[in-house]
Amino acid sequence: MVLYMMPASGMADMMKNMTPEMMEQGKKAWGDWMEAHKSDLADFGGGLGKNLRVTKDGSSAQSNDVGGYSIIQAESAEAVAEILASNPSFNDMPESYIEVMEISSM
Repeated sequence: MVLYMMPASGMADMMKNMTPEMMEQGKKAWGDWMEAHKSDLADFGGGLGKNLRVTKDGSSAQSNDVGGYSIIQAESAEAVAEILASNPSFNDMPESYIEVMEISSM
């Protein structure tokens, strides 16, 4: 599993300043990247919205830096890193990064 991370404040600024043309360019870049890696993507994933944190004491609205996710099938974390090298999320915001985590069976 990969989590596309970008600071929440940076994401808000980016969305505020993004023109329709920039949005279209971003959609095209993501579409091209997903097409190029469709055999690696077990789940294309998607963007993530606001989150609700649930604890034993209740729940509360929170914000975090997780912008989206995908599930990539590969032989190793290093192989996933190679797949992600051309990911368009790096074009969106210089501070963005991607977390790579193995999904293990229970």
